[in-house]
Parts: sequence; structure tokens; C-alpha cells
Amino acid sequence: MAGTDRTQESITEAGPGGAPAVILVDPQLGQNIGMVARAMLNCGLTELRLVRPRDGWPNERADTAASGALEVIEGVRLFDTTEAAIADLQWVYATTARPRGMVKPVVTPAQAAVELREAAAAGRKAGLLFGPERSGLVNDDIVLADAVLSVPLNPAFSSLNLAQAVLLVGHAWFMAADDTAPRKLELGAGQPASKAELVNFFNRLEAALDETKFLNPPEKRPNMVRNLRNLFHRIAPTEAEVNTLHGIVSALRGKFGQDR
Repeated sequence: MAGTDRTQESITEAGPGGAPAVILVDPQLGQNIGMVARAMLNCGLTELRLVRPRDGWPNERADTAASGALEVIEGVRLFDTTEAAIADLQWVYATTARPRGMVKPVVTPAQAAVELREAAAAGRKAGLLFGPERSGLVNDDIVLADAVLSVPLNPAFSSLNLAQAVLLVGHAWFMAADDTAPRKLELGAGQPASKAELVNFFNRLEAALDETKFLNPPEKRPNMVRNLRNLFHRIAPTEAEVNTLHGIVSALRGKFGQDR
């Protein structure tokens, strides 16, 4: 359950049409269904539909493998046919890695995600069809879909297990609306040092360096000081880190001179 934070709000809606439903056709092992549920909730998907699960439903192994994604497990709906499972949907993608000899649009997960978000915003309900673990969807299921969704992978080895496939597609859907900064500084409990704290440290450091004649000759001192200050500004030290740097200066001055 690493990564679970029950204090955070779960992101599970894409708009008026809601998140796409995940439909597993003829799933075999209960633990695979549970891992799919876990992958779904990772990506904010909660609606899971099962068509003829081989080992029946409910399934204790699915509960265990879901690793806490019980809101997905508890909301599972059962269907006898694929047609019944998608009857209320207005757009359906069939996931497959193999050519099927039929004319259909083929999209990547990223493109499908954009289209799914647009459909949700327009109030249309969509679904993602996944076939059984061993063989994938049969043609009679694929023909019911509006488009084929294929994940670009190593053409010589593109085999995915069921949960992996759901996670890849679900993550693309999630990322289509995610605004997480691509890069940020993780401060934890620390706060960035103030400019006053930095200047105080600079003054102590430069005084120590003057004592050791490191900043000689005098005509080079201004440029060397600017380089040092720019270095520490660039790494943006926290208050705790500046205190550690003060300790280093004190230790060095205590060993090689007098701290002032």
C-alpha cells in the first residue's frame, strides 16, 4: 500500500461524462482483476465491468490483489455479454496489439486520452475494452468498438499482462488533464533560507577565506566572491542547510584559525 495517502482527495471524474469505464471480457484469474482495480484507482478510474469472469464473482483473490482499491472492487458490475456491458456507452475503444483484418481507426493511448477527455466534457460516456489474459479480444468483440487502441512497444516483444495494459492506458487518460509541474524542488519540511541568512553566511565564509589567503590576489577577490555567492544561490539552500554550512565554517576556523 506504499503511496496511499487517505488524507488526499481522490481524482475520479473527467467531466459531465465521467471517467471511462473499464470492461474486462472473459477475465480469468481473480488476482488479475484485483491488480486491474489497483491500476485503475492509481489513475482515477473507478468503474469496472466484468463480462463472464471465469472464476466467478465476488472473488477473495481479487480483494487481496487490489491492495486497498476496494471502491473499485465494490462497484464491479457483472454482464453476460460484451454487448450488454457496453450498451449504455456512446464510444468504445478495443485494446489489442495484433492486426485483425478489419478497417478501424487505430489510436495510441495518448490520442485516446485526448478524445476521452473531449467526450467526457461533452457529456458522452465512453469505455475501454480489454480481452482475456491469454488471447486478448476476439474479433466479435473488436467489431463492436469505434476504434482500436494500440500501445506502441517493442514490435518484437509487445506482450503485456492485463494490469499493465490497463495502467498504461489509464495513465495516459490521467495525464491528459494533469497539471503537475515537470520539475520542482522537493523541500520536505525545510524552508528556503532567507536572503539575510545567506548574506550572513557569505560574510562568515568570505572572512574565513580571507584569513587563509584563499581570495588573493586582491584584484581577483570581487570576481571570486561573486562566483561563490552565485554558486550558493543556484543550489537554493534551506535554513537547515545554511546552519550546516555555518557549522562547517566554524569547524574549519576552529581547526585552522580562530572563529569570530
